[in-house]
Amino acid sequence: MNGQNIIRSATPGSDWTRNELLAYNIQVSLQEAPQFFGREHEPIDHKLDANLLSTADPTIAADLTKETYRFLAYLDLASHANSGQESAIDDFAKALGTVLRTRYDIPFTICGRGSAAKTDVCLVHLNSMILLVLQDKTNKSPRSPEAQVIAGAIAAFQYNNEKRVDRGLPPLDLMNIPCVTMIGTHPSFYKVPVTQELSDAVISGQYPNQPTIVTRCVPPPRRRSFEGMEFPDYRRIALQCYSAFRSLAKDCWAEFAADF
Repeated sequence: MNGQNIIRSATPGSDWTRNELLAYNIQVSLQEAPQFFGREHEPIDHKLDANLLSTADPTIAADLTKETYRFLAYLDLASHANSGQESAIDDFAKALGTVLRTRYDIPFTICGRGSAAKTDVCLVHLNSMILLVLQDKTNKSPRSPEAQVIAGAIAAFQYNNEKRVDRGLPPLDLMNIPCVTMIGTHPSFYKVPVTQELSDAVISGQYPNQPTIVTRCVPPPRRRSFEGMEFPDYRRIALQCYSAFRSLAKDCWAEFAADF
């Protein structure tokens, strides 16, 4: 399908689909972990409680720390979440890192109209810069979070530049926004290079000539499609990816938030 011929409308970011990605010349390219993260995975055993990596059922495990039990309890709830219970995945996402806000609506201008990109979880700098965007869904939900998280990244670019101008700083032409999607407890990691050209195209409802190439990384395949981090073997791999993603995200933040 030729994206130039798609009719563009003021669709809220939370309703974006692959249609909007085509309409704004956005492509998603899958990368292997070493290429995406720019480094090999580092061991995480020395960083985490051994029970957090190996425990399958927190209700029968002994000698769990309070932090490990809380993490595993959130993981158990997220792995059994049904459609409409995405908040369980939000809580699990917060347990994976220090998240300051949930269900945050980022102002989003599309086709000349003010809207909002509703993110399930986002990390916010103390000075109100949006650093990271996360979108989720349950295993049983039909919607795909990929387009919504990309819309959230574009909204974060617009929001961050407004904050920069408010503080007397020049707006940036490019921000690499790190993003995560969660389908149940299966993460995918994204780096979304949002440019002023793309933002202007979305604001005006125009097709940008320059394509935007979003890179995506998925932890190695599971034995079965339904298996997530509730299974310790996959949990270890996914947490290694999260550890590498933290470093990648900090590199991205240094590009657009260091002087803020």
